[in-house]
Amino acid sequence: MPILFLDFDGVLHPEHCHESKHFSCLPVLEDALRQAPEWQVVISSTWRLLKPLDQLRSRFSEDIAARVIADTPRFNTLVDVPSTLASYEREAECQAWLRANDMAYLPWLALDDRSWLFRPFCKSLFLVNGKTGLTASAGEQLKERMRQLC
Repeated sequence: MPILFLDFDGVLHPEHCHESKHFSCLPVLEDALRQAPEWQVVISSTWRLLKPLDQLRSRFSEDIAARVIADTPRFNTLVDVPSTLASYEREAECQAWLRANDMAYLPWLALDDRSWLFRPFCKSLFLVNGKTGLTASAGEQLKERMRQLC
């Protein structure tokens, strides 16, 4: 059961876009997930700080929503953050979720547009251009990366 940690802004829609464009790239992600049915989704977006998981889950198609299993903990609540992750909040949150759920051995990807929230050369980061969000071309690359990890 590989895990996809999912950011919203800059991934599921362009960063700083009008509210009417929110989730405009969601069909690309859902297509990728439908071709990789073993992958589960954990929300790592800052949206998790403002809305409950059920409300975030409702943004997805029913079949994909069923695979949105959790959200990551807040960085400021983490204990025992390894010194190597202290400056990389999003990666630390992903790693903490994996450890807390006894899944640190599983393959995982973080789908995000902010490289500075992860250690340099983080092999588990799938970086998206925040100005465009997850394009069809990036979606094809994501599918291949997900296939490689299984």
